[in-house]
Amino acid sequence: MTFLSLQPFVPSGTDIAKAKDFFQELGFTLTWDAGDYAGFESGECKFILQKYDDKAFAENFMISVRVTSADEFWKEVKEKGLVEKYGIRLGEPVNQPYGREVNVIDLAGVCWHFVEG
Repeated sequence: MTFLSLQPFVPSGTDIAKAKDFFQELGFTLTWDAGDYAGFESGECKFILQKYDDKAFAENFMISVRVTSADEFWKEVKEKGLVEKYGIRLGEPVNQPYGREVNVIDLAGVCWHFVEG
């Protein structure tokens, strides 16, 4: 038996429709939509957005995503105006022991680590 993939359920926060729009603008493709659940992917990265609003849970949930360039990712998010449009938080690119990364706090409060390499 072999594990084939991992697709975490990610909380949407108070507005799942707005969260769906955000993740599409961030660069993920909406692959299916069942209303309260929706599948997203980009390359080999996949997750399920779930209509769930628990601030304490979301603010203690983190996801790491590998990207080709943390600096390019940061620039794209800035140029798209996602901080202003969705009220997300976007950290500056920083060097960590495991690689250069950019942090995004999404609408629900989940911390996404976009790590180069």
